[in-house]
Amino acid sequence: MPGTRTSAATVAAALAVLGLGAPAFAEDAAPQSASSASESTPDSAALKQTAEAYLQTRAETVTTASGPRPFQATGAPSVLSAATAPMAARLRSEFAALAQKGQKYKEADGGYTKAEVDVTVTDATTDGDTSTVNIVEDGRLYLPFTQEEVAAGAPEYEEYSLPHTLKFNRAADGKWLLASDKAHTSGGVVPSTQVTEPVVVEEDGGGTPEEDEGEKEGRSTPMSPMVSVTPKAAGARYNYNKMVAYADKHWRNYNDAFRKYSTDCTNFISQVVYAGGWDPKGGALIDRKKNKYWFYGPTTLWTSYTWAGAENWYWFAKKHSKRTKILGSIWHMGIADVLQADFNRDNTIDHTMVVTKLYRGIPYLTYHTSNTHNKSLKKIVADYSGSWWYAHRT
Repeated sequence: MPGTRTSAATVAAALAVLGLGAPAFAEDAAPQSASSASESTPDSAALKQTAEAYLQTRAETVTTASGPRPFQATGAPSVLSAATAPMAARLRSEFAALAQKGQKYKEADGGYTKAEVDVTVTDATTDGDTSTVNIVEDGRLYLPFTQEEVAAGAPEYEEYSLPHTLKFNRAADGKWLLASDKAHTSGGVVPSTQVTEPVVVEEDGGGTPEEDEGEKEGRSTPMSPMVSVTPKAAGARYNYNKMVAYADKHWRNYNDAFRKYSTDCTNFISQVVYAGGWDPKGGALIDRKKNKYWFYGPTTLWTSYTWAGAENWYWFAKKHSKRTKILGSIWHMGIADVLQADFNRDNTIDHTMVVTKLYRGIPYLTYHTSNTHNKSLKKIVADYSGSWWYAHRT
């Protein structure tokens, strides 16, 4: 990942940059008057260090290396003291929820052993006593595999990339306190460092098709893993290695040849299968709303609903083109297979993902919205156990 990584040992020092923590030997520091402090403006480098310290603490809270306790991360008390009172109250609740989430992940598949976070500042503005910082958080959550297991094909870590808007308020003594954090998850499966909430998906790439498709086939619930992957047929029509390579390359670094949608998961999966050999079908403006066609055009008006709409993609892939076959269990998926989720059980598919790793029969999935690489299916099911699932053999 770009930039330098922040660890637990640097959290307190980073917070001290803006006077956000109590640095060692603070009693020896020269006093600063409130009036002179209030005239200062934080620089972006200092705000970046503060953001790294805060987000590193969030990431460490969901790890389980130190055992269960209210706040997993060593920097949590400093982060709380560096926040406004309302934000500190919110963070106490969220840190406790993340610690519980980490324990849930540990029970599901071993959890995470450590975390590394990088922060890239994309914009920073100060207006009076409020500073707004837009950043991108890039994180790695390490999995409990040995180096021998990683060499044998296990993923070493799960990755995520998440934009945030952070706001800081200047206190009377001149200190800049974290006042809010808006993580731009845009629906879908939230990163592990965020509190899991009910999914609200605002689809902007699909829509109601012209035809009535009837009832879906192949819906499954998350039964216990049986670790029995169904082999792909010999002489397959598509290049699954190219599909995985595309997903590995573009899960975070978007391909400029394609538009980015606010809900981008199915747009990304269409790019993945296109890279592996799926041929477009159709292309005329009149075909856009028909699920029997699948194509990408120069504008959204010239792009089929099936390209970027999760529900529409299902009908093209499974029913009209028969390019996928629905598997009997989500635990039968193999490399480059596609998993779709109906989080709310309302018969409308909300999210689309692709398998980019398979280790000991457990699929690891990659997707946009929110951008994530190699997340264990066990963790996804632990977060969204009430969902309906559709596992596509590509």
